[in-house]
Amino acid sequence: MSMPMRQSLRVARYLLGKKIKGEKKFPLLVELEPLFACNLACVGCGKIQHPADELRRRMPVQQALDAMEECGAPMVSIAGGEPLMHPQIDQLVNELVRRRKYVFLCTNAMLVRKWWDKFDFKPSRYFAFTVHIDGLRETHDHSVNKEGVFDEAVEAIRWLKAKGFRVTTNSTFFTTDSPQNVIDVLDFLNDDLKVDEMMISPAYAYEKAPDQEHFLGVTQTHELFKKAFANGNRKRWRLNHSPLFLDFLEGKTDFACTAWGIPSYSLYGWQRPCYLMADGYVKTYKELIETTDWDSYGRGKDPRCANCMAHCGYEPSAVIAMMSSYVPVHDCGARRTSTASSSGSSSCAPTQIR
Repeated sequence: MSMPMRQSLRVARYLLGKKIKGEKKFPLLVELEPLFACNLACVGCGKIQHPADELRRRMPVQQALDAMEECGAPMVSIAGGEPLMHPQIDQLVNELVRRRKYVFLCTNAMLVRKWWDKFDFKPSRYFAFTVHIDGLRETHDHSVNKEGVFDEAVEAIRWLKAKGFRVTTNSTFFTTDSPQNVIDVLDFLNDDLKVDEMMISPAYAYEKAPDQEHFLGVTQTHELFKKAFANGNRKRWRLNHSPLFLDFLEGKTDFACTAWGIPSYSLYGWQRPCYLMADGYVKTYKELIETTDWDSYGRGKDPRCANCMAHCGYEPSAVIAMMSSYVPVHDCGARRTSTASSSGSSSCAPTQIR
């Protein structure tokens, strides 16, 4: 099951507009980080390693809105840090929703019920709380280095759904996870909690993360999800991903990295080339697109990209392939298959790995 129909149609119209204008690089979703501070210390994240003065900073709402308007992406994922620690986070969300951006507020959910009265969130088809669930109780609490987090997150999900909010989840999987672990987590979220949609994030090398030993590689990713998706699971689960991205995780198809499709904007500015790598920051999205050497990144080009299949680089490739006749050229040694479009230009179809 892919993203909701209304959201899919919005993205399709957006892609069509970009094609008509002849734009080759554009954002589908922005990863917005209005703060670095967090109330947890997860093993796969290093945001709280920033200096103390940086952890105290909060991005002004108008700055965030201006950046989102400049890039024009139809979807915004607000992360951090823990975004609920930003005192004006509800103002930011409500204004983005008013502008009809699809907004995903990524949270560990520890502060949802505790601080609820501080905020003025309203249910909307454009807004979802995205709660991180990285395993069942023991696994999740280990990944966040704190007991009781899983139980509170589960209660917060039920509480939010009872209030009429759209609730999605994001689950990160490491080399310590087996296919059965993946199945157990997604079954619980899909069948027991009945969240609206689920996202999966295989863990890839992130230089600031405390745990550097359990990131996945390409072959490991293929094996993990090929087995987890078997027996009709993939079709049954409410996964908020394009079908081609799920094919990509299984190793059925391959794509080039299009990191420009999910750029990251933080207190430092626009990060190049993606949130996993910090090769400098620029002030505007225009500068990010025009001054970044995008052709130097991707598997087979930059050694840091060798084992990467992260959503920020490959989900845009899959969405564009599914919704447009233009498909980016592969960068990872896969066989290339060119097809001519009606305008006479060529595009590259995704290679099927058999």
